[in-house]
Amino acid sequence: MDRAIQAVFAAILSFFLVSLILACVILICRSAKKRNRQNPPQTRSLTRTRPAPVPSDLTTCDSAAFDPSIHRLDMAELAAATKNFSSDLIIGDGSFGYVYKATLSNGVTVAIKKLDPNAFQGLREFRAEMETLGKLRHQNIVKILGFCSTGLDRVLIYEFIERGSLDQWLYDTSATDEQENSAGRFPLSWETRKKVVKGIANGLSYLHGLDTPIIHRDIKASNVLLDKEFEPHISDFGLARQVQEAHSHVSTQVAGTMGYMPPEYREGNTAATPYADVYSFGILMIEIATQNRPNWPVRFEGKDVGLVEWARKMVAQGRQVEMVSDKIPRKELVENEVTKYFEIAFSSNVRQGSAARLPFVDAYLSKMKQNPKLLANKKIWSRRSTILPEFVDQTVRIYNGKTFIRCKITEGKVGHKFGEFALTRKRKNMRNKQEPVKKKGKK
Repeated sequence: MDRAIQAVFAAILSFFLVSLILACVILICRSAKKRNRQNPPQTRSLTRTRPAPVPSDLTTCDSAAFDPSIHRLDMAELAAATKNFSSDLIIGDGSFGYVYKATLSNGVTVAIKKLDPNAFQGLREFRAEMETLGKLRHQNIVKILGFCSTGLDRVLIYEFIERGSLDQWLYDTSATDEQENSAGRFPLSWETRKKVVKGIANGLSYLHGLDTPIIHRDIKASNVLLDKEFEPHISDFGLARQVQEAHSHVSTQVAGTMGYMPPEYREGNTAATPYADVYSFGILMIEIATQNRPNWPVRFEGKDVGLVEWARKMVAQGRQVEMVSDKIPRKELVENEVTKYFEIAFSSNVRQGSAARLPFVDAYLSKMKQNPKLLANKKIWSRRSTILPEFVDQTVRIYNGKTFIRCKITEGKVGHKFGEFALTRKRKNMRNKQEPVKKKGKK
């Protein structure tokens, strides 16, 4: 009997112990789930950024910085125009959102960029484009027509540029100019490529020549749009910065695209200055002529080298015509013109601080626009360099890395085929002209 009672007590005790253990396990699991809900793991934030609280409308400060002539549209109209932002209407995408082709209720065809509300960069791009692009009016700068700001949604409306981006016309075309591919694209002629280069230069000249200069910071083929006449329009000002004359804009982050960025960016000098745009423009000139991507290796004498290194070696061997894409008929090329083309490109893509890299100046680019054969070497910031006679006695506005100064180009002793010159700096502490140093050896 005693053994039976002991067995019953043992069974009851075992039941209570098992129940207690199960209850503890359940409590521990529930508390762990509760903690996870309150403190989500950090790895989750790496894949999707939680939307930051944003006011339901633009603040007074935001509105004051925007051009009042830009129309504000209703989200309902934009949703209707894009068929609720259908993926079938997407014509472009980026890290901050998608671009849709749409027709508004008034019959105007536009490009609509809907920024990602979950990305802080998207909100920053919206502000950057509204503060810079919203105030610009130039034939080679894409126009912003309107915007929408509702809750977390930020939408920008641009003019629709018919032929799409330059990179599509460089790399997604038919084999010859006698036929079109499925997208209606064919290889650009040499004359058209020169027209594109001049238009981009003209647009950059406008940006850098403003009272408060604007630095684009991401000049590349995909950010240049071509209209039906193949006139280029610089687009995507999400990384653009306005630079006061007293100083350059200092950024802690590298802006731009690999292959187009100047070498000093890799060394930590990320200040937003016109030098960066000029360097990118020089790289883009090489890309337009050669149809070699800046961030892809190029084969040279059995080795893979970078685009700039390849181009320099080809130029050193006098093989400029060979550098031009084989999709361009050789009958269109004039050797002296091609040589001058690459000379201009290389005068842009040297190191900042070198005498050869100069931001665009009005006098220089006005000549560039009028006649590509009058293009001169851009070694203007050096005290002695080469320049075409047409630039003598021109007053230009030059950025020297710290501030803008007005300089007058004066003719110096002729020693090169284009003639040498000196600069007269107009500063409070420097009123006298700088006489050109006599060159030894050559007369």
